[in-house]
Amino acid sequence: MKAVLRVLRSDYLGLLVVLILLFLVFGTLSNRFFTLRTFTTVANQIPDLAVVAVGMTFVLIVGGIDLSVGSVLALASALLGVALSEWSFSLGSAVMMAIAAGFLCGILNGVVTVGWSVPSFIVTLGMLEIARGAAYLVTGSRTAYIGASIEPVGAPLLGLGLSPAFLAAIVLVIAGQIALSRTVFGRYAVAIGTNEEAVRLSGIDPRPTRIAVFALAGVLSGLGGVFHAGRLAAADPNAAVGLELSAIAAVVLGGTSLMGGRGSVVRSFFGVLVIAVLQSGLAQVGASEPAKRVVTGAVIVAAVIADSYRSSRLRND
Repeated sequence: MKAVLRVLRSDYLGLLVVLILLFLVFGTLSNRFFTLRTFTTVANQIPDLAVVAVGMTFVLIVGGIDLSVGSVLALASALLGVALSEWSFSLGSAVMMAIAAGFLCGILNGVVTVGWSVPSFIVTLGMLEIARGAAYLVTGSRTAYIGASIEPVGAPLLGLGLSPAFLAAIVLVIAGQIALSRTVFGRYAVAIGTNEEAVRLSGIDPRPTRIAVFALAGVLSGLGGVFHAGRLAAADPNAAVGLELSAIAAVVLGGTSLMGGRGSVVRSFFGVLVIAVLQSGLAQVGASEPAKRVVTGAVIVAAVIADSYRSSRLRND
């Protein structure tokens, strides 16, 4: 019991304190913030960012980075929207196509990064442009309005106020944490991020795990596209511009190291909550979109500084 309490204090207390402070600040500045509607609205707006953050956690843990997640989400959303509104696909078939598109983008990121030893920063930057351009081509650079056929994904459940997308995101966060901490795949990912050469010398080929991590990020970005389209009942090729920055900020805020080898999916979810509450609070107090971007950028810088401080403390201990 003492060990559990020690873990909770060290891993989650800081993020909980930040969340509480944000609630207090915005609750003071806006008399509409402390309402059930605000909380359910925040919850129903985060599923796409939450699932993308799960994939980003694994990518950062192996020492990589994925800058393409926002564009891949937009491409998946665009394919879903056009499939439902113009191609007469069933909802299940359209969802599978969107996730498959995410998987294809992710596996290409992984194969090029690992197979040709190209930095993931460069590869995923290229995929960012490819996927965004493909989203424009699929939709003809127009928003595809889907309507009622996507409502089962994003509409809040009666009596609960929470959408199926949010509940699915919670399940995926839990599953991601179990995979990271309780499976061979998760242990390999941590080991590769800690010391890839040592993993290789121990007789384990790190390449399949690294490719799988990027494929996972692609699949979850595709699913994020489904959640995004479900929330808006439309597919916008301009969707999720800058989402990769929010995902990285949330994951690093949650304690995942940019240097690899350390991270937690649950803490990444807490980071998502911090970002979501911050953005919602800023919107309620009347902050402009440029001001929100400035604050998000400042959060990223603060998270990187905190990560550097944590890493230096671990090296000194």
